[in-house]
Amino acid sequence: AIQVEIDGQLATHHIYSYQELEALQKGGVQRVYTGNIVTGGHEKTVTMMGKLSNGDDFSTSDSFSFDKGVKPKTLGITLDRPGSGSSGIQVGDW
Repeated sequence: AIQVEIDGQLATHHIYSYQELEALQKGGVQRVYTGNIVTGGHEKTVTMMGKLSNGDDFSTSDSFSFDKGVKPKTLGITLDRPGSGSSGIQVGDW
């Protein structure tokens, strides 16, 4: 599952099916949030929740700052398996 907050407000959350996870592992992309955000600086918090191969639950979060200008802005979120280093969450411009 993924949850995204922008400036402390829940923007979206999604629980993935097995088929969606397979598609994402093969390079698929999913639009998580489309909305209008005011111009200026913002804080985005991304939380990834799931199960490890041994059946244990895990949850990890990371926060990212970004600036929104007048023009549209697209950010990409890349999630990696737990234990892959840092939080496993990366955010960047697309």
